[in-house]
Amino acid sequence: MSIPAIDLMTALRSGHSTSPRLTWYGPDAERVELSGRVLDNWVAKTSNLLQDELDAEPGMRLRLDLPAHWKSMVIALAAWQLGMEVVVDSEGADSREAELLATGSPEAGQEAGGFDAVIAVPLPALAMRWPGELPPGVVDFAAEVRSHGDVFMGHEDPDGSGRAIVTSTGTSHAHADLLKGFAAPHDAGVRLLVQAHDGLEAALVQSLGAWHNGGSVVLVHPDVTVTDKLLSDERVQGE
Repeated sequence: MSIPAIDLMTALRSGHSTSPRLTWYGPDAERVELSGRVLDNWVAKTSNLLQDELDAEPGMRLRLDLPAHWKSMVIALAAWQLGMEVVVDSEGADSREAELLATGSPEAGQEAGGFDAVIAVPLPALAMRWPGELPPGVVDFAAEVRSHGDVFMGHEDPDGSGRAIVTSTGTSHAHADLLKGFAAPHDAGVRLLVQAHDGLEAALVQSLGAWHNGGSVVLVHPDVTVTDKLLSDERVQGE
C-alpha cells in the first residue's frame, strides 16, 4: 500500500530529479544542496538503516531530539516512508514512550532510558562519524548510514490510517493526512525560505507543503543572517 510519504519520495526522484529540493545554510559557511535524487537517496539509506539495523516497522515511534536541520528532515522523511510515527515534542499532548531516539545528545538520551535504540546524529555538514566516543550500543548515524542501500523496499506495507505525528497543539495526523492536513499549502514550484529557529515541527510543516507542490526549500540555521544576496542567489520567492 502506498502512503503519501512514499509517493512524495517517488515524485522527488522522478520529476526534475536533478533540481535542488533542500538547501541548507549552517554555521561556519556550511551550504549543503540536495537535489531530488540525492534527497531520496539519503532518505532511502536512512529508511534501510532504521529497518535493517534497528528493526523499525510501521507503527513504531521515533523521537527526534534534534533541531531543524537537513539531517533531521531526512530522518523524519525516512521514518514516514516506513510508516512510523515521528515524535517531535515529547512534552506535548501525547507523551507515550517512543521506541527509538535520534539525538544530538546520545549520553542524555541513554540516561533518559526507555528506548530500544539510540541514534547519535552529528550535525556538522562534513562529519563522517560522531566526534569522540559513544556510549555502548548507540548507533552512529553518520558512520553507518552510507553503507545502506540506495533503494528502499519496506518489509511491511504501512497503513495510511496509522498515526504519522501529533503536533505540539495535540492534533493527530494519520499518514494519509500528512500532505494535505499537516503540511502547509504553498504555490506550485515555490522556492521557500524556512527559518530553523522556528523549530523542527514548523520546518516539516512548511517543507512538506513546498515539496508536495513541486517546490524546494532553503533551510537556514539561526546563526546565519538572511541577506538580500542570499535571497537573490537562492531565488527565494517568499519567507
